[in-house]
Parts: sequence; structure tokens; C-alpha cells
Amino acid sequence: MEKEPWRLEKEKMVEDFRVKNQTAVKCQTVFAGSSLMEMFPVEEWTKEMGPDAPIVYNRGVGGYRTSDLLPILDACVFELEPGKVFINIGTNDLSDADVPMEEIMDRYDQIITKIEEKLPEVQIYMMAYYPVNYEAAADWMKPCLRIRTNEKISRANGLVEQLAKKHGQKFINVNASLTDEQGRLKAEYTIEGMHIKPEGYRAIFDDVMNYVRE
Repeated sequence: MEKEPWRLEKEKMVEDFRVKNQTAVKCQTVFAGSSLMEMFPVEEWTKEMGPDAPIVYNRGVGGYRTSDLLPILDACVFELEPGKVFINIGTNDLSDADVPMEEIMDRYDQIITKIEEKLPEVQIYMMAYYPVNYEAAADWMKPCLRIRTNEKISRANGLVEQLAKKHGQKFINVNASLTDEQGRLKAEYTIEGMHIKPEGYRAIFDDVMNYVRE
């Protein structure tokens, strides 16, 4: 079956990662995940901080699920031999009503296990999933957000936190600056109810960098 254009585009992105990885500095910090990671300009912003800034690489791939990340961990993580990995994967799984939560967490567990096996000294930061905002969503996004609700996201975050404890890794939640009084993604920070504007990422950038500098 012919692949969708978006998937071909993302596969090309992964191949570009492999090329970039050949000249990347080892033992630095890598960010991996799906679109909410890909769209986070953490690599660009860190470079703007000057010569003493930490080196970070963004290897997020939009549209990917836990099942998509598993086979490309070499391009997104291993080839960089990082000292720290920040990961946010599984939100696209959460958008599919046919995928059980247990299945998502099982694959997430496999991802963490593979990273630990390949990089036994690595520190992994498992990031809380970001909230969404159904009321501020574009009409075409609302059907997805009826599945990927904040209640479901909260439950998933609890399971990710348990998974982090199981592995002796870190669960981090930097969502406070993104969240309104009702626990939703702030309307001014969202593009269409789910994805985040640069202003939203800027609101959490300092918190994320504090973990990078640990």
C-alpha cells in the first residue's frame, strides 16, 4: 500500500537525522517524541543563549506514535550517545479510541527499556503530556479532543509517572505555565486546541532548561 505523503516526509526527516548525527557532539541532551516535541524550538533557542549554553538536539517526529518511535531509536537517540534524554511520546496513541492505555504504556516501557539497555548511564526525563483545550479548539480538531481529553491525559500522566518510578528515571511536569484555572491548555497558547504556539513553549523553556542543566 502506498504511504501517505506526511509519512514519507517524516521518514525523510529521520534520514536527515542520521546524517546530522554523524557530526553531532556526543554525551549531550536529546529531545525525542512526536509533534509536540518536534515543534518545540528548544534546539534553536538554546543556541541563542551563547557559547556557554548546553548543547541539545531535537529529534521529535510529528505524527509518530510509540510504535513508530521504537524502530527508529537509533536515529532519534542512540547515535547521539546522549547523557540525557527528554521524551514525550504517546499523545497520538491517546488520540485513538481503539488503542488501550495499557498497550500505550507497554510500548512506552519498551522504549525506556531499550534506551537503558543501549545507554546504561543515561538519565531519562519522561515529560508529562501537555493539556488540551476543547473550548478553544478549531471545529475540525474537536472530534479528536473528544477522545484525547484532559481527563484521559491526566490518567496517562499518572501511568507515565509510575513507569518512571519503575525504571528509576525522572517524571517531570512543566505544565503549570501552560495551564489555565480549569486545567486546560491556555487558549492564548494553542494553535487549534492541541498544538502549542511558540509563546507557549517560551513559557516552559526556562523550566525545561533547569532540568537540562542538572
